[in-house]
Amino acid sequence: MSEEPPKICFKNPKYSYIEPGGKKHVFKSLKQILAVEKTQQWPEGAMTYSSFNAPPSLRPPKKYSDISGLIAPYTDPHSKLRYANAEEYSIVKTLPSDIVAGYLALRGASSIVG
Repeated sequence: MSEEPPKICFKNPKYSYIEPGGKKHVFKSLKQILAVEKTQQWPEGAMTYSSFNAPPSLRPPKKYSDISGLIAPYTDPHSKLRYANAEEYSIVKTLPSDIVAGYLALRGASSIVG
């Protein structure tokens, strides 16, 4: 007869979501964890939540319409505003230059030249 392999248990069988006394365990939010990390003294080179840096994304960033916020496959060559469909394009063509500059400033793009 074959022997059964030893059963590996990753969870603590004695763990209970409810603490003794009937109080439920309250989990901390990331904001609370970061606040506690800032107050404690950590040795040099210790890994904390705030010490990790994510690598840059390999995907190109999504471009959203300046008018509606939908995904925008088109850009007006004159005003550099992004738009999602023909209806938005007609709106973009009628906008005065100060409104166009405001939309570009909200997006963080440089203002139009000429």
